[in-house]
Amino acid sequence: MFKSEVYVRRREQLCRIMKSGVALFIGNNESAFNYPANTYHFRQDSDFLYFFGLDHPGFAGVIDFDSGTDMVFGNDFDMDDIIWMGPQPTVKELAAKCGVTITAPMSKLEEKILDALAKKRKVHFLPPYRGESKMILGSLLKENPCQMKTIASVELIMAVVSMRSVKEKIEIDEIEKAIDIAYGMHVTAMKMCRHGVKEQDIFGAIEGIALAKGGGTSFPITLSINGQTLHNHSHGNILKRDRMMVTDAGAETNLHYASDITRTTPVGGKFSQMQKDVYEIVLNANTEAIKATKPGISNREIHFLACRIIADGMKGLGLMKGDIDEAVAAGAHALFMPHGIGHMMGLDVHDMEALGENFIGYNDEVKRSEQFGTAFLRFALPYKPGHVFTIEPGCYFIPELIEKWKSEARHKEFINYDKIAKFMPIGGIRIEDDVLITEKGHKVLGKPIPKTIEDIEAVCSL
Repeated sequence: MFKSEVYVRRREQLCRIMKSGVALFIGNNESAFNYPANTYHFRQDSDFLYFFGLDHPGFAGVIDFDSGTDMVFGNDFDMDDIIWMGPQPTVKELAAKCGVTITAPMSKLEEKILDALAKKRKVHFLPPYRGESKMILGSLLKENPCQMKTIASVELIMAVVSMRSVKEKIEIDEIEKAIDIAYGMHVTAMKMCRHGVKEQDIFGAIEGIALAKGGGTSFPITLSINGQTLHNHSHGNILKRDRMMVTDAGAETNLHYASDITRTTPVGGKFSQMQKDVYEIVLNANTEAIKATKPGISNREIHFLACRIIADGMKGLGLMKGDIDEAVAAGAHALFMPHGIGHMMGLDVHDMEALGENFIGYNDEVKRSEQFGTAFLRFALPYKPGHVFTIEPGCYFIPELIEKWKSEARHKEFINYDKIAKFMPIGGIRIEDDVLITEKGHKVLGKPIPKTIEDIEAVCSL
């Protein structure tokens, strides 16, 4: 945990924003994966962590915006628990670590919420993403659990987004720790990227690094020679020469702040000329997009900057034609880059996505595009100092998408379909870094992870 003053300050700031009503934060519980006592790895709810910091199952927090008082609800461990787990701190001792002095058993939570409802006070809560949280909220509020997401407090969502979007120094330090763990993961993957190696061997090795150095991975690892599948969580292939391996992997620190890095490595450690040609286009999109990030420019502008670089590069290889600006405006580039430039990062690898992506990345003036590719842009608003984003352009040769567009003669004025076939063995290439928006520009966070052709080949030769 951070010092108690951090959580006290955050709750006080939330009180100033919200002004009235009661906020209910339900922490996560253990989840069984085949019988009750055999549970998945526990991961606390990020908003509960942000305001209360208690990384234990079975807790809830209440903030009274009118009185400014906070409460933690949870049950002390009994002797049966202690036999299996050893001595455990009391709820009061844990609550003190986040600056809360008022505690009560979980059985008293319903009484607290019913009292607020009886007095016609607004009970604010965030949209739940777990079934058990929906059930708990529905029971407490006497509402249909299936409606919990739709009746969540928009006012509280917007207040939390406004706070969590701008990272404190202690948070940035944690993100950099997570990136430094990712450095070891990615360099290890590069060194192991050799003909005849099974993807699963590399996957297991780098997930082990995340577990040994921090709180495990921040999302399921993508590691595949079939990098044209954007989130490829299958690791059964044997690496072969002339293929490229996409590794999209990040770690959580023990305080659960995330990193998210992608690197693409040629099997055997040497780029062919064709691989170099495509890789340099993606690398140029990555580096130029990063150079352009600063306060005031929007993530949407950075997205289209990268898209134009990708499209111009494809034209240079003979895969696209015509006016590049017109091609990008029409969405023709999305055949090769069908996703957004990146996403916000912090306690969640896709930060605050559980609150609703449109609350984070869009507003009344900036609406989400319905165009294929651009519709997947998670954040379109201007950058502010303290924002942390991924910058992750890519270029993919997706057989099913290419065949579909070709059969429909889609964007035929911009795409040379007859010249794509020889590039299909590339699969996919993505290059991703984590970037902090500063007062005057930006900073690429963490220890630099090799990404130039020369640096990757040098690592692979070790």
